[in-house]
Amino acid sequence: MEFEKMQEIITSVLNVPSSDITQETTFVGDLGADSLDIIQIVMGIEEEFDIKIEDEDIKKISCVQDAVDQIKEATA
Repeated sequence: MEFEKMQEIITSVLNVPSSDITQETTFVGDLGADSLDIIQIVMGIEEEFDIKIEDEDIKKISCVQDAVDQIKEATA
C-alpha cells in the first residue's frame, strides 16, 4: 500500500508515469528531482500518511524504497 501511494505522490509532483517508478528508482538520478521536488514529495508523504519526517531522515532518502521504509518506521 505504501509503495502505491508513493507512486501516486511522485507522479503528481514530477509528472512521470507510475510505470517508470519502481522501489529501486532514485529521485535525483532516475527521476531528475531537485531539492524543491523532494520537499514537495516529503510534504505529500507527510499529508497522506499523517506523519512527520525529520530533516535528518529526509537526507537518508535517495530511492523510493528509502521513502517507503521511512513511512513504515513512522507508522509502526
